[in-house]
Amino acid sequence: MLSINEIKRRLPKEFIEELYEVYTPITVDKILTGMTDDRYTTLRVNTLKYDIYSLMNIFKENNVKFERVPWFKDALIVKNAREKDIQKLDIYGKGYIYFQSLSSMVPPLVLNPRPGESVLDMTAAPGSKTTELAMLMENKGEILANELDKIRYERLKFNVQMQGANIVQVINRRGEKLGDEYESKFDKVLLDTPCSGEGRFIATSPQTYRNWSLKNVNTLVKLQKKLFESGYKALKSGGELVYSTCTINRFENEFILDWVLNNFDIRLVDIELDIKDSIKGNSEGLNTSIEKSIKILPSKVMEGFFVAKFRKL
Repeated sequence: MLSINEIKRRLPKEFIEELYEVYTPITVDKILTGMTDDRYTTLRVNTLKYDIYSLMNIFKENNVKFERVPWFKDALIVKNAREKDIQKLDIYGKGYIYFQSLSSMVPPLVLNPRPGESVLDMTAAPGSKTTELAMLMENKGEILANELDKIRYERLKFNVQMQGANIVQVINRRGEKLGDEYESKFDKVLLDTPCSGEGRFIATSPQTYRNWSLKNVNTLVKLQKKLFESGYKALKSGGELVYSTCTINRFENEFILDWVLNNFDIRLVDIELDIKDSIKGNSEGLNTSIEKSIKILPSKVMEGFFVAKFRKL
C-alpha cells in the first residue's frame, strides 16, 4: 500500500493543493487513502429479471464471498472475485446483474422515481443509472435516456436491452438543447453530469488522472451550467432534479449549487440515505442549504461522488 506522501507525489499538484484549500488535513488523508488502490467489485441485482436471494445463493454455490449494502438491499460488495470472474456465470449473460460502483447507485435512489412517472436521464451512457431507474420504476412509466457520443449511445442501447428496461427510449442529442425540446415535460430529471472524475482517481493508475487540469475543470463548469439550465426547463413545476458528479472539488459541486439557487426558482431538499463515508456539502461562504447535499469520500468500496436533490417551485 502506498504512503500518503507517495500518493501526493503521484497525483496532480494542483489537485492536492485544492484538497487542502477545502478539507481538513485529516479528511485529506482519508480521501488520499481511498485513492490508494483498486476498489472491490460491486454490483446490483436486476430485479426486472431476478432477485437478490437467488443471486446470493448462486454466489454461495460458486464460493463468491460478498457483503450486503446497508442502504440498498439489491446491491452486493464482492470480496474475492473480479468482474471477469463473475462474467463467466450465466447470470451475467442473461442480464440478471449489473456491475456498478456503489456511489453510482446513489443518484437514482435519491431521485426515487415511482412507477408511472416520466423521467429524463440527460447524460445516460453506459446505462448504469438508466437501468437502475427502470428497475426502481418496475418497468412502469417512461424514461428518456440521452447520450451525445455516438459510440456510447450504442453501448447505452445495448445495456438497456440486455437489462430488459422496456420503458426506456434512447436518444442521441445535445443535452443542452433538451430543455427547449421537452419543456416542462418530466416529473423527474437525473443530471449525472460530465465532470473531472476526481472521485475515480487511483494513485497506481495514471490513466485515471492523466488528463486532469484546472483548465479542464473550468471548461466543464460551463457545460454543467448549460446542462442544468436545460434540465430545469424540462422539469415540471413541483418536479425533482438530482444533480450528481463523480468529482470532489467545489467548482463543479457546491459552487454550481450556489449558482443554481441564485438563478432559478428551485430549492434543495434533504437526502434521506445514510451512507457511512459521506459528509455534508461545504456551504462556507455560500447558501447554507447547500449542506443538504452530500459528498461521498473515496474508499475501498466507494468512488468519490457528489449528490444534490432539488425541487422546482
